[in-house]
Amino acid sequence: MIELLNRIHICVGDITQLTVDAIVNAANESLLGGGGVDGAIHRAAGPRLLEHNRTLGGCPTGLAKITPGFDLVAIGIKHIIHTVGPVWHGDASASLSNTHEDVLLASCYHQTLTLALEHEIKTLAFPAISTGVYGFPKERAAKIAFGHVYHFLTQHPFPQQVTFCCFSQEDAAVYHQVIESRNEWMTSRKRVQPF
Repeated sequence: MIELLNRIHICVGDITQLTVDAIVNAANESLLGGGGVDGAIHRAAGPRLLEHNRTLGGCPTGLAKITPGFDLVAIGIKHIIHTVGPVWHGDASASLSNTHEDVLLASCYHQTLTLALEHEIKTLAFPAISTGVYGFPKERAAKIAFGHVYHFLTQHPFPQQVTFCCFSQEDAAVYHQVIESRNEWMTSRKRVQPF
């Protein structure tokens, strides 16, 4: 358990400045850029990312597509994995895993991790998918994120290390609390089955 937790890190900062092989973009279905993390990644990767993404035909919510890092390759980020999180319309009082949005968010993590495995990506960084303007409750999203990453790492050699890159210290505190309390909530939930 402890050894596996050593493969999971939490930081606060700009995901486009991290020393990792790949970063995850919380994209919209067009894959043509937007606000927040999406806009920051498009600016950092340069105009070739937009040109490339115009050829991809978008991406449905819950799925993921991988692209080169373009201008980010200069700092070591070789790939960007774009995944489209759900807009939260759910019932926050519903038990974890029991809303359509939970399943879609779980799928984002599963699809992204599967692409990282296929491309043998050693180090991968996630933003807090869907927790900004999409309104997904932060603690609920962090539980889905950590639960799926943790389960995936128990079964696969790649990615070797996963970082949750948070926008603020408050967001990072949510992840720390979720990890510290994992024995309580992980045993009481049923696993979200992604697509």
